[in-house]
Amino acid sequence: MTIVPSSLEERGRILRELGFATRRVGDELHGRARITPEMHAPGTGALRTSVLATWADTVSGLLASLVMAPRVPVTLELDVNLYRPAPGAGEVHAVGRTVKVGRSVFVAEVEFSVDAEPIALSAASFMVAPDPDVQLPPRLSVELASTGERLPMPLAERARCERIGPGTVVLPRSMEGLNASDTINGGLIALAAEEAVLSLAPGDSLCFLGLRYLLGARVGPVVADARLHAGLGRVELRDTGNDNRLTTLATARIFGG
Repeated sequence: MTIVPSSLEERGRILRELGFATRRVGDELHGRARITPEMHAPGTGALRTSVLATWADTVSGLLASLVMAPRVPVTLELDVNLYRPAPGAGEVHAVGRTVKVGRSVFVAEVEFSVDAEPIALSAASFMVAPDPDVQLPPRLSVELASTGERLPMPLAERARCERIGPGTVVLPRSMEGLNASDTINGGLIALAAEEAVLSLAPGDSLCFLGLRYLLGARVGPVVADARLHAGLGRVELRDTGNDNRLTTLATARIFGG
């Protein structure tokens, strides 16, 4: 999830440059952000599905923090389903709702729209971070104001997420890409998975992205390896600096498939 401790200005800066803001509306958490060309999937005029995944993780994670604070919520699973290729301009609106508050797992859903037209649905589940010493800031607010920062370059370039071969990308660890549990932000993990699949389908975008977060990426760099068959992709993401441990399994489907 995307939570930025005030004591570490650089932490999570890449995600703040997406310009996402949130506010509480009753029991819901609403979010909004304006699409910029730097958020487009390469070679398309469509918003990246991984950006929607990042915003879904933010909204769902903030809702989870209302229940789990002061402990840090950790994303277990997250998926995004698109009705059609996302638009490349306009303001995205997100509406997040709590689905379940259990003893060990929290579940939320998020609906996305642009100009009142639905574009995607997301669901996510969370657990409490196993380390009790990792805690949220005492004055954490779920209402995030837009900082005015914007991506100065395409998102993958900004995150230094590099394609090194067909189906393979490398994502380094940096302070600007960390979350509250000191691991690589789940939104950037989603970006790496998306890039790995799109490297096998140039000029396309994802209609589905599902992520199972198995282990926090603490050391890096993360290497994502994808294979694609009949439009369906499978991605393994490993923390090469931590004994090459498997951190995330992702499934994706391209629109062209």
